[in-house]
Amino acid sequence: MPDPQFVATAEPQAERKEPALKLNFFSHATIDTGDLARARKFYEEFMGFDVVQTSKISLLIRLGGNTSIAVVQTKKPLTMHLMNHNGLDVATKEEVDAAYKVVAEQADKWGLHKISKPALQHGTYSFYFWDADENVWEILSNPEGGYGWLFKVGDQSGKGHHDRNFKRPGV
Repeated sequence: MPDPQFVATAEPQAERKEPALKLNFFSHATIDTGDLARARKFYEEFMGFDVVQTSKISLLIRLGGNTSIAVVQTKKPLTMHLMNHNGLDVATKEEVDAAYKVVAEQADKWGLHKISKPALQHGTYSFYFWDADENVWEILSNPEGGYGWLFKVGDQSGKGHHDRNFKRPGV
């Protein structure tokens, strides 16, 4: 039963059908880099990720859990589109503002650009930036467990959690 304080315009979820694939775990995603050594330094020293080199052209990075991102060196890294961004959670609006300050102050050192100002958007307080490899990162305020609370709320209609009046934890 969804927690009533988080329910907005939830519609009843359809009965879940048995999936065609029998999968266990979402283990990883992949992003590009043009320079593996630079990327490792960035992910360890700036972002605070756990990093392990998995081959001469790849790293595996993670933060706060077991789902990882494979970082693969390519000759021409692709520019990530804003809607394909990677989200990094903090607990409060103040922590978003503090992260924004660090990103802005160290942008030249790490090749960060297209840094948006923190704002209330899609139901959370956040900002975006592109790294030197054109990967997009969003730092956002989210309750513990990220967007996991939305699974308790269920399916949404209309603007759903993007609606400014949507009742969400921590905002």
